Parts: sequence; C-alpha cells; structure tokens
Amino acid sequence: MTILEIIATVLMVLAVLLGLLRMLIGPSAPDRIVAADTLAMIATIVLTGFAVWFESEFYLDVALIYATLSFVGIVALARAIEGGRA
Repeated sequence: MTILEIIATVLMVLAVLLGLLRMLIGPSAPDRIVAADTLAMIATIVLTGFAVWFESEFYLDVALIYATLSFVGIVALARAIEGGRA
C-alpha cells in the first residue's frame, strides 16, 4: 500500500465513524437520515474502490445498484418523516 492509499483508508474509516456517531446521537430524525445517506454514499465509494483495486467491473455494477436502492430508501424515509406530502 502506498502512503496515499493509507491516508485515503484512514479518512474513509474516520468518515464512517463520524457518520455512525451522528446516526446514533443525532438530535433529530432528519439528522439520522442525513447520516444514513452519508454512510450509504461512503459504502458506494468503497465498492467503487474495490472495483479499481481488484480490477473487476462486477463491483461497479454492485455499486450502481446499491446507490440506486439507497437513494430510493433515503427518499422513502424522508417522505415518511415529512408526513407523506407530495
């Protein structure tokens, strides 16, 4: 591993920890939903990194499907706490 990869890994772990912290102690439901969206985006970035690291296009397909499903899930959660208004 190069020093750049180590720095990127440390920053990703730090971002996940901060996202989990916000999700656990967020003062309101919208804060928790934003934290869930952030964690989903970090997972998508990690899957894309796996595609580069392992030189496999399969991980890009998984990342695309995961990002789409997480977007739909976050929108559904946001509408649920909003009260389902159009």
